[in-house]
Amino acid sequence: MTKQEKTHKDKRFATPWHLLEPWQAVAWLKVDPEKGLDHEESRQRLEDFGPNVIKEQRRRGPVRMLIGQFTDFMIIVLILAGIVSGVVGELTDTIAIVVIVVLNGIIGFVQEFRAERAVAALKRLSSPTTQVLRDGNIQTVAARELVPGDLVLLEAGNVVPADLRLLDVARLKVEEAALTGESQPVEKSGALLREVESPLGDRRNMAYKGTVATYGRGLGMIIATGMDTELGKIAKLLSQDQDIKTPLQQRLAEFGKRLALLVLTICAIIFAVGLLRGEHLVLMFMTAISLAVAAIPEALPAVATVSLALGARRLVQKNTLIRRLTAVETLGSVTFICSDKTGTLTQNRMQAESFYVGERMREGIAQDFPPPLLRALALNNDARRDERGIMVGDPTEVALYEAAVRVGYDGAKLVKTMPRLDEIPFDSERKLMSTLHRDDGGFVVYTKGAPENLLPCCVERWGVDGPQPLPVENIMAVAEQMAAQGLRVLALACRRLAERPAPHAIGSLESRLCFLGLVGLIDPPRPEAQEAVELCRSAGIVPVMITGDHPATAKAIALRLGIAEDDSEVLTGRDLANMSQEEFERRVESVRVYARVAPEQKIKIVRTLQDRGEFVAMTGDGVNDAPALGTANIGISMGKIGTDVAREASHMVLMDDNFATIVTAVREGRRIFDNIRKFIKYTMTCNSAEIWTLFLAPFLGLPIPLLPIHILWINLVTDGLPGLALAVEPEEQGIMQRPPRPPQQSIFAQGMWQHILWIGLLMAGVSLFSQGWAYFTGSAHWQSMVFTVLSLSQMGHVLAVRSEWDSLFRQGILSNMPLFGAVMLTFVLQMAVLYVPALQPIFKTEALSLNELLFCLTLSSVVFLIVEIEKWLRRQGLLYRNSQ
Repeated sequence: MTKQEKTHKDKRFATPWHLLEPWQAVAWLKVDPEKGLDHEESRQRLEDFGPNVIKEQRRRGPVRMLIGQFTDFMIIVLILAGIVSGVVGELTDTIAIVVIVVLNGIIGFVQEFRAERAVAALKRLSSPTTQVLRDGNIQTVAARELVPGDLVLLEAGNVVPADLRLLDVARLKVEEAALTGESQPVEKSGALLREVESPLGDRRNMAYKGTVATYGRGLGMIIATGMDTELGKIAKLLSQDQDIKTPLQQRLAEFGKRLALLVLTICAIIFAVGLLRGEHLVLMFMTAISLAVAAIPEALPAVATVSLALGARRLVQKNTLIRRLTAVETLGSVTFICSDKTGTLTQNRMQAESFYVGERMREGIAQDFPPPLLRALALNNDARRDERGIMVGDPTEVALYEAAVRVGYDGAKLVKTMPRLDEIPFDSERKLMSTLHRDDGGFVVYTKGAPENLLPCCVERWGVDGPQPLPVENIMAVAEQMAAQGLRVLALACRRLAERPAPHAIGSLESRLCFLGLVGLIDPPRPEAQEAVELCRSAGIVPVMITGDHPATAKAIALRLGIAEDDSEVLTGRDLANMSQEEFERRVESVRVYARVAPEQKIKIVRTLQDRGEFVAMTGDGVNDAPALGTANIGISMGKIGTDVAREASHMVLMDDNFATIVTAVREGRRIFDNIRKFIKYTMTCNSAEIWTLFLAPFLGLPIPLLPIHILWINLVTDGLPGLALAVEPEEQGIMQRPPRPPQQSIFAQGMWQHILWIGLLMAGVSLFSQGWAYFTGSAHWQSMVFTVLSLSQMGHVLAVRSEWDSLFRQGILSNMPLFGAVMLTFVLQMAVLYVPALQPIFKTEALSLNELLFCLTLSSVVFLIVEIEKWLRRQGLLYRNSQ
């Protein structure tokens, strides 16, 4: 394409098509409205503009993707630790590290395909073939071969194949919920619009790629194809998404860097001090290297993976599909849930909820309503049941039909005795629909429509004792009050006729009507959504509604669910567009409802909240939600009514489309992160004790207390099964009554780093005490004793840290059977190392006497008792109240 042609193409797509008259639009694209494009012109435009497809972004090749999984700092440290342990000769540690590294690499490699699947799902929304007018004939053309200027014929059920400027419509309605969030099909028109900045949902003379025609028919001219369509713009936004690291990934990365620097420094000091004391060079080198391997908790990634995998499996049983394991943990840090309204918080179906009958409001339909009103609901209606018994038709008419059926007025049965003889279809100018029926030897007309259009056609109000005066102003006031509550309001009326009107006089039916009542319809909230919102609030999570629907409707639903208060403001897409970024940053944390929002603005909301330090979850089910789902810290899509695009762009899928399921996931996420914190506390305290023991012994006049084989054995046994068993620890009491963890909070906050230091020092102290007592009393078993005390102290410690608050005696020692079994197995193995003759030369141990063993067991219990006292002080509010 030449530079001039490209410039002309850019101008075409920058044109405000909704502001042009049909003849202007046709002239701009040089199309004959009677014949369409000819074959040669369509071929040339296909060459110029390219196929009508959603293009995939070029991705990294498989080799680069695989290599990229091993560039994380913690993974590099683990690889180095594996090399070191292999040099030392501990192949068990080397194999474990290799398995962990490969496991993480595979998981990361698989996740690289997420964005590509999202784009592929967008492509599947495209209509495969389309009816177009070319060379004066209607032809069936592959959707990918459509070009700007093609004249497309739309009928009910068609997927719109490209962005269209509608030229002619006949009662055309288009379902745009997936693109705009509007729950009702939008009635289209070919008329000119006057508002320059009107959002997509208000552009009634346009139809957009990926939406669905549900009613009527129309003729439209293609003004954009492929990546230049609104759907294509969303695909571009998806391709620009950055992979957001979860809180767990951020904390582990920070943790790995701190740990590596600390370990290297301490090992260097121990090596240097040993040489200064005259220790053998090889022994000190092996000791320093062994300590370095032991101090790096290589099981940490495995514990994180196992914890998240177990949590994901549990959530599958509760209708939640985790597409990324770390997404489970992210929910524990979420502070804002930005939820789409339609289909997520609401049922995505209209329901007749409120009625104004006999000069009073009634909630729900009842059998004592005026019979003419009930017959009007059933008969003035084009909804019907298909062969499977499912209601089909306009959602509003389906709601009215179902309301009548609930009180015994089934339109399919009534029409047999009151057949429809004629009708005046609904149109956007009259905003009325009328049907003529035979009734008891006479005729009756039923009319429904907008109150402001129907009331001028009425002369009286129906009453039990006969016609009553018509209080127009009172009825309009009620209608406005209902509309302010977010209801779509329709008025109903009837008129009895002695004779059937002539065909040329059918238009006179909509006069001298008898007003029957008002009906208010709404897409109702899900029954469980209100409770879910309350649970979110109790957990310190702020729910926010973001929708493309009308502001009054959004506010009404938000009030019912408890998301907003009476005085809460509703920020519209237009308000957002006119607001400076600085002002929006000041207000973003206080806004609870957004309406008429475009896809780009949803991303802006999410990113602004993130810039304010919030962790954001975004729920949604439509195409318009996909970019924000990918941008959010965690995207949550719907499994049943959600689009493929939303599901592929999300991190988590609710298989039952139940907002309340999010609360279950939050609970599980908090439990998982608690358990990972417990493992870090446990393993780092043990590693701290090993470092303190080796570091302090020379300054106390003691020989090196542990050999390299002892260090690696303690590391393998205590950091192994007992640590992994912490992953299945049950949740803490009151887990959903505490606020979310501050996203910026260190993983060592809330007293953890203090615990690691001083309990590690205590553990080292009792170990060195046993060494000193045995060494200075002349016992030959001093090294076996310090080895045993240090190992068993760590078992007492793992039992005590099962909860950060509750005593083990309150929890019950058998409430985590895997951990209890791991502790018992470790004890047995430690005894075997001491007393099995074949193992003694391997581990450089000697059998302890009964008194020595009892002495070691007594000293080992000190750590458990002290940690229980620490938790008691914490429960009393005397410890770690403001620890960061």
